[in-house]
Amino acid sequence: MSMRKFLRGLWRGITFPFRLLWWVVNLPVRGIRRAWRFLTSEPEDHPLSDSLAATVRQPSALLEHIDDLRKHILRMLIGLVICVVISFVFTRKMVDFLAGPIGGISALRAIDVTESVGVFMRVALLAGFALATPYLAFELWLFTAPGLRPRAKMIGLAGIPLVAIFLLGGMAFAYYILFPNALPFLLNFMGIQTIPRPSSYINFVTGLMFWIGVAFEFPLVIYVLTAMGIVKPGGLAKQWRIAVIAIAILAAAITPTVDPVNMGLVMAPMILLYFLSIGLSYLASVGRKKDAASKDA
Repeated sequence: MSMRKFLRGLWRGITFPFRLLWWVVNLPVRGIRRAWRFLTSEPEDHPLSDSLAATVRQPSALLEHIDDLRKHILRMLIGLVICVVISFVFTRKMVDFLAGPIGGISALRAIDVTESVGVFMRVALLAGFALATPYLAFELWLFTAPGLRPRAKMIGLAGIPLVAIFLLGGMAFAYYILFPNALPFLLNFMGIQTIPRPSSYINFVTGLMFWIGVAFEFPLVIYVLTAMGIVKPGGLAKQWRIAVIAIAILAAAITPTVDPVNMGLVMAPMILLYFLSIGLSYLASVGRKKDAASKDA
């Protein structure tokens, strides 16, 4: 018996390098198969009312989803922290870039001792968030994917780069189109020359860039909600007049000046994005109906 154990251990020791090599070579194949099963798996199709009723009857079933959400949020926070740390290397150049519309960083005058530090951290945080956006979107996709059809999963995965593109597009719109028109008006209003402080200027610039960038994500959010069956494209199309009014109110709140020109500059792309979201919603709705029809067949 001991001899058999010895020979078995000897054989395992001799074949270990070959088994390790096979495990390494086969690892990508197993990963691809696992990813393909995840992408092509069908979710349990239950009406929202039935799902809510089942959750009320058995609240413990919700704990699994809460724990899963906690894990995704934790990974998102870790990814965000890593990206913020990476952005520290380029923050000094980014501050100078953001101060470009008023003549560069030399045009800013600090009053408080810690003002420059606060500006540095705010810019690093915004840059880290922009850098981490694809990963944050991927984690959100991983959390919602089990409830989506295979077609919606694949389109959602392919659309993750669009999250970063739309966010950066909104920020670029604010920097290259909105600021050149708004800042001269603000800095020389009533003929009073303004010498901006770093904290007030950077807070103004980054806040406006962030919220306009978030507003540019609206079509993607609508697509995801439609793919999940929460939003209907017909309702969006019927309520377009109310949406335009809401966009006008939002643009008035976001626009840094009171003149209608800058307000129109903010409203125009947001209205276009709303109608784009209606088109994406129709695409998601058609795909959802096709998936339901194929499943019934």
